[in-house]
Amino acid sequence: MYIINVEGAIYNNDKWLMIKRSEKEEHAPGEIAFIGGKVEGLGFSQNILEENIKREIMEEVGVEVEENMYYVNSSSFGTDKGECVVDIVFLCKYKSGDPYCKGIDEVEEVFWISKEEIFKNHNLTPWFKRNIEMADVLRRKINL
Repeated sequence: MYIINVEGAIYNNDKWLMIKRSEKEEHAPGEIAFIGGKVEGLGFSQNILEENIKREIMEEVGVEVEENMYYVNSSSFGTDKGECVVDIVFLCKYKSGDPYCKGIDEVEEVFWISKEEIFKNHNLTPWFKRNIEMADVLRRKINL
């Protein structure tokens, strides 16, 4: 059985909206990440992945994204507790809101940062590097 996780790669004005995960998080504490989380039951609905991304982004950092989202990639991994996860990343365009840490148990820091700054200033996991590269390639392709 897999947990389904969704992430929003949010882009605006040549920068990506990133979070530093709280040290209290069970999985990947203190790591730089896109905003997202587990898919939770919304009953039987359309666009469940996209609706969960929008909910997670609003819950964690108080930002709204545009309706149109673009599939970037999917992968699987194991959590620090040994749970199997399918992770799905979508490219999102910022719509409104001033990002801030709404829940310190989940998000320690929120910031806008360029791709170059991300790669220069942070120790990143190989899969996160791949995700940001793929999101950036797609962003350029669709001219977002």
